[in-house]
Amino acid sequence: MNVKEVRKIAIVGASPNPDKYGNIILRDLLGKGFEVLPVNPKHEEIEGLKCYRDVKELPGDVDVIVFVVPPKAGLNVAKEAVEAGFKRLWFQPGAESDEIARLLDGEGVEYSFGRCIMVETSGMRR
Repeated sequence: MNVKEVRKIAIVGASPNPDKYGNIILRDLLGKGFEVLPVNPKHEEIEGLKCYRDVKELPGDVDVIVFVVPPKAGLNVAKEAVEAGFKRLWFQPGAESDEIARLLDGEGVEYSFGRCIMVETSGMRR
């Protein structure tokens, strides 16, 4: 997946806790100038941004959905994302699983396993 084309990123598992990767990644991407949409059903707002309860609420022009959740939770959200028509999913290290890969294979979805979005966007500015 080529992140050079990406502008709008949703983060499943976004967190208001600055010690959690869901917050660290959010702040990192914001600092690089990306438009970031946090997804977490437990919060109305994170880092001053409107928080979406689930991927079905996201606008259709999201370029990629980044998963920062355990694979078991990510599997259900990935199903919802595919059903909602999203075609680019990024699973942070530890968020991926064989079950998710089986779900996504053959769905016409581009997905990334084992790569960190912060590393892949290092040095980029939007």
